[in-house]
Amino acid sequence: MELSVVVTLYNEEENIQPLLKAINSALTHYKYEIILVDDGSTDRTVAEVKQHADHRVKLVILNNNYGQTAAMASGIATATGDYIVTMDGDLQNDPTDIPFMLEKLKAENWDIVAGNRKNRKDGALLRKIPSKIANRLIRNLTGVTIRDYGCTLKVFRKETAKHLGLYGELHRFIPILAVMEGGRIVDVDVKHHARQFGTSKYGLGRTFKVMSDLLLMVFFKKYFRRPIHFFGPLGIVCFMLGSAISLYLLVLKILGNDIWGRPILILGITLILAGIQFLTFGLIAELIMRVYYESQHKTTYTIREIFTKSEAFELETAH
Repeated sequence: MELSVVVTLYNEEENIQPLLKAINSALTHYKYEIILVDDGSTDRTVAEVKQHADHRVKLVILNNNYGQTAAMASGIATATGDYIVTMDGDLQNDPTDIPFMLEKLKAENWDIVAGNRKNRKDGALLRKIPSKIANRLIRNLTGVTIRDYGCTLKVFRKETAKHLGLYGELHRFIPILAVMEGGRIVDVDVKHHARQFGTSKYGLGRTFKVMSDLLLMVFFKKYFRRPIHFFGPLGIVCFMLGSAISLYLLVLKILGNDIWGRPILILGITLILAGIQFLTFGLIAELIMRVYYESQHKTTYTIREIFTKSEAFELETAH
């Protein structure tokens, strides 16, 4: 199987028939499968898929509404294609962009080609402006410089997609997860359509979730393999400041001054305790990381390619 198209669905009953028609029309020159993941829909989404599905369609029905990340992970796990496409089921992504993205990935040896919704057909106040702010913030904090983190339309190599480690609501940060594993990513402009049927599942209410996940991603990208490098400096600085304050107060006490009840005394003790706590957190986190890697036989590196000259070439060169 060359290509697997993974589409996550939640209450998209009116979009099923035109979605399947659009994908089939766009991919006539490829051997492909369509994996539709129903994330606990409460409408007729499942019934519509069963009615309009052909031999290329696999329907994955989840027991509950687990969220887009879990639905996407289950679809990727089910995929058998050498290349995997992810896209939304609301008809806003255009399947006709897939061939160009796939050929670019093959020709230029990328691991991910991500879509950038150049002419986005969403409301400015609730969707486009918050998205631009979030994209700029993510780029600045992580150093991963694609333009549109919120576009679900992406093309992956199978090896990259299946090792993303999608948990929680981290589908927004797939580019960062991929880069953390050594993946190479590029973005291209893609078409975007206004929603015709159904209602959007996104709003300003997700802002705090995105910010929390962003903090997690920044920590993962910089300190996941060596957490002591984050907690250690914090602990040392706090401990040294607390020790300096305590030493100063000790000198005052020796000189006969009353130091009891001073706010600076409480600050000094608090800093010393905080320093010890941070150092302890760092050591515990290091131990946890060693257990994480060693118990599952994971490595702290990823080998992209091992190249050796063929024996025939070596013999020919020798003669």
